Amino acid sequence: MRRQRAVEAKLACDAFLGEAAEELEVLIELIRDDPEGEQELVATLARVRPRLERIELETKMTGEHDRANAYVEIHPGAGGTDSADWASMLLRMYLKWCEHRGFEVEILDTQEAEEAGIKSATLLVRGEYAYGYLKAENGIHRLVRISPFDANARRQTSFASVHTYPEVDEEVTVEIDEKDIRIDRFCSSGPGGQGVNTTYSAVRLTHLPTNIVVSCQNERSQIKNLATAMKVLKARLYELELARKEEELEKIKGPKKDISWGHQIRSYVLHPYRMVKDLRTDHEVGDTDRVLNGDLDGFIEAYLKWSATSSVTATEA
Repeated sequence: MRRQRAVEAKLACDAFLGEAAEELEVLIELIRDDPEGEQELVATLARVRPRLERIELETKMTGEHDRANAYVEIHPGAGGTDSADWASMLLRMYLKWCEHRGFEVEILDTQEAEEAGIKSATLLVRGEYAYGYLKAENGIHRLVRISPFDANARRQTSFASVHTYPEVDEEVTVEIDEKDIRIDRFCSSGPGGQGVNTTYSAVRLTHLPTNIVVSCQNERSQIKNLATAMKVLKARLYELELARKEEELEKIKGPKKDISWGHQIRSYVLHPYRMVKDLRTDHEVGDTDRVLNGDLDGFIEAYLKWSATSSVTATEA
């Protein structure tokens, strides 16, 4: 259903752009005879521009998991109560951003701090390209402000980490090629009487690609033992596949860094001046309130463009 809604949204966008293109062609023709139609042309362009900008951004999201839902983890770092409060401010900022974007958010877990703020929070953001957008936020965020928890009103620097990773479908379909299995039949051992110990009812399966070995001899029937052994083998391969996916996910997440000086990706300064600056892209905004209220699109767009350029440069090198 989610995929269907995404396709329907793209079709609606295509239809909108097609109609807008026809409208613009008509307006351009009209302007040649009546310059007063220029205002309507400008208004139409302003209406179309946000759709085009969003499409342009999505063309930069070509990663395997960019279209997936996203998990967002927030943890305070160095800075005590101020950092716990800063983590809660980031939580609010991302909830606001998701609201603006129309993404569905499920708060999976929050741990309240003792005095103020949070110890941790985990969100699941559902929507087309949720991870593609939110991967821009992965890293350490630094806040500089006058501490509301300091009786002497001193300036305090606080840190919090934002960790984003894609939701990976846990449903694993186990397909076993018969050529990959060696089947050994042998007599069962142990109690059971002559009928069990003298017939080849026991079964041993060896999965050659992984060298997983499964045996079953608890049934008198070789057919039943084979069916049971196959179920066990599938379960083992399922577990192996989950472990492989978890390993891939850890690579996507990347190494975790200390939540302190020297690792920040973005600085939010509320004192002595007001500015938010991304240290990777140099994109900066003076209206800090607007950013903390969820207006992150400028930073995300700058990151996606910077990331795409960096990838091309690395490939050419």
